[in-house]
Amino acid sequence: MADKVRVGVIGSTGRGDYGHGLDTVWKEVPETEVVAVADADPAGRESAQKRLGAAAAYADFREMIEREKPALVAIGPRWIDQHQAMVLHCAERGIHIYMEKPFCRTLAEADELVRACEATHTRLAIAHQTRYCPIIPVVQKLISDGLLGTVLEIRARGKEDARGGAEDLWVLGSHMLNLMTAFAGAAQSCSATVTQAGRPITAADVVEGREGLGPLAGDHVQAQYTFPGQVQGYFASRRGQAGNPSRFALQIFGSKGVIDYPSGYLPQVSFLADPGWAPNRGKSTWKQITSQGLDRPETLPGGNAQGNVIAVRDLLAAIREHREPLCNVHEGRQTVEMILGVFESQRQGKPVALPLGLRDRHPLVALRG
Repeated sequence: MADKVRVGVIGSTGRGDYGHGLDTVWKEVPETEVVAVADADPAGRESAQKRLGAAAAYADFREMIEREKPALVAIGPRWIDQHQAMVLHCAERGIHIYMEKPFCRTLAEADELVRACEATHTRLAIAHQTRYCPIIPVVQKLISDGLLGTVLEIRARGKEDARGGAEDLWVLGSHMLNLMTAFAGAAQSCSATVTQAGRPITAADVVEGREGLGPLAGDHVQAQYTFPGQVQGYFASRRGQAGNPSRFALQIFGSKGVIDYPSGYLPQVSFLADPGWAPNRGKSTWKQITSQGLDRPETLPGGNAQGNVIAVRDLLAAIREHREPLCNVHEGRQTVEMILGVFESQRQGKPVALPLGLRDRHPLVALRG
């Protein structure tokens, strides 16, 4: 890699914009240089060029890539209907990628993008900031050392605001499902119910989701996953049931206690040493887990902007070391698999094995017939 890694930034003003800081993170990584920006919207393009100090700006991301030949591209738009074309164009040319979540819309897209990245040894990192949190390896070691005893189940919920249900599953649940696999491994099956206004969804409920999500249905999602070692995972979201404080978090329940892990980079992670999982009944108190260990003060800076910096540094190291980034193209496909497994289980009315057999069609398209 050159002394200064040439970076191209792709945005889409009004259609996912530049994600959550995927355009500005490069200012905090001095070994990189944003050489160009691409955005079909003239005003958005001009604003981004000034904001990033880029020497060039293009309406078409393909032209930017062909002319500027960046070594790495940031795919900023959070609307995933654009991801497949952008990732594929980069991967076919061996251009490394840092991209906004969710990964893509279907398993056919995911399989195509995995093949393209593998063929050219392209390193792709997804901006699930929580996945790069330095508390994760600490929790993994505490679990392996027996802090929780036998891990029994993992529970998570989305934000459950106006997006609650299927949209929440895609947009915010992707964080939680990806975090589940960091602690439990790859999901082996999914059993789910998806309802609309209290009844099972039908073909008539399938609509085009907002922000390019593709087919969508359901205001209430309840999903159960099986993981290796008889661990059970649960994700649920119900529209209009947001909590204050938010329930957007993951809990790991073991025979000796509970770990609470909110979403975000360097969140306040806590441990309750209570086999009954009831602090009032057991008279136990929560103890903080930090990057320094159990019941030790945090010494590192937090925030999602810092999470982007750490993710980008991991991606750059992965390129140098010829390895996969922490949250890579395979994890991206795995998360899409877990999401679509929810709709496929509802369609079939029974648990479905993961990986899914249905790969050429979205389960909700198959539901419509």
